Amino acid sequence: MAVVMIGGDPHKASHTAVAISAAEEPLDQLRVRASAVQAERLLEWAQAWPERAWAVEGAGGIGHLLAQQLLSAGERVLDVAPKLAARVRLLATGNVNKNDPNDARSVAVAALRSAQVRDVRRDDHAAVLKVWSKRYRDLGRARTQVACRLHQVLCELIPGGVPGEITAGQAARFLGSVTPAGAVEAARWELAAELTEDLRGTDARIRETRKKAAAAVAAAGTSLTTLFGVGPVIAAAVIGDVRHVSRFPGRDRFAAYNGTAPIEVSSGGRKVYRLSRRSNRRLNHAIHMAAVTQIRYRHTKGRAYYDKKLAEGKTPKEALRALKRQISDAIFACLQEDARRAAAAAAKSPGGQPGNHSATRAAGSHPDHRLFGPATPGPATHPTTTAPFPAPLPSRASEQPGPGPGAARPRSGARRASSTRPPASR
Repeated sequence: MAVVMIGGDPHKASHTAVAISAAEEPLDQLRVRASAVQAERLLEWAQAWPERAWAVEGAGGIGHLLAQQLLSAGERVLDVAPKLAARVRLLATGNVNKNDPNDARSVAVAALRSAQVRDVRRDDHAAVLKVWSKRYRDLGRARTQVACRLHQVLCELIPGGVPGEITAGQAARFLGSVTPAGAVEAARWELAAELTEDLRGTDARIRETRKKAAAAVAAAGTSLTTLFGVGPVIAAAVIGDVRHVSRFPGRDRFAAYNGTAPIEVSSGGRKVYRLSRRSNRRLNHAIHMAAVTQIRYRHTKGRAYYDKKLAEGKTPKEALRALKRQISDAIFACLQEDARRAAAAAAKSPGGQPGNHSATRAAGSHPDHRLFGPATPGPATHPTTTAPFPAPLPSRASEQPGPGPGAARPRSGARRASSTRPPASR
């Protein structure tokens, strides 16, 4: 019997499933209400096709719970990117109306024909890191909003306002020196006091989230934090987005995923490369923060590599991009080494099955292709590339806690190392 592909279009209130044959012929469809028995109803409906696979659109987003429920029931589940399903619907001939059944059918066709579709895996320790990384990023954005509003109110109370980065203690001192002259200024003073308390509370939540992220990274047993400029927050962001390094056949593919590899925009005999914007921007920003931290400290070998590129005639931006690529290779090597160590620990466990080792949960299965030799555990050599790029030395700068990610401008490289906020525009 031919394998049946069941495409799923998940929503908050309902899920639509469409089954198609290997020839892309629709077999049946079902719409279920999002409830505690959603998976049971779908599985009962799919009993007519013993050889089946499920394709869920956005299994890492709105379809995450449904995909995990099907996976726990022993089903094979594929993750289809929404853009891929949209392309199938755009190129389809016949009925291309935008509705749930057609969307579900496009998801099934994309999973049946595309080689880019990946199997969904069960949540592991990397999911914990992603949770705290996202929480840290959201708190940083919230802090930026509160700080900007506080700056604006203080400008109406104090001539010139507060220059530069603002903290809750600094704002409280400024408010203590202001005596409202009327009802309007009194209202503004009260608003500024409330925003100051909001800022203080957000800073406290950021510190707590950073501690939780650091504890989760320590439990993962990763070697990423040995790289200069990679603190717990950056390590959590990297592992949370990458999850399983085995999905990348080599460091070039990993660089293309995180946006540190330029893309070709050539035509005819003219070959041109430009900066990639179609990548994982969260991961790219984490690498950017590590690169900026290395450049900030003159004793680092990353700074030496940056200066070398400047001496070769590169612009500062080009030199920074070259350094980011080297850091990408270093991160890839660390993730591979973590995966090999986790696979070795799993092989030693009873029955050869992965146990509860935290590194196993964080790094996932070992990579299928061993492109590099064992990474040197010490900081004296670079573990990723044959280019003459010295390894970034581990330092306390990558371990020191920094300000919230929403700060207007970090004052030290150590603070940048633990932040995943985009750099302030200049």
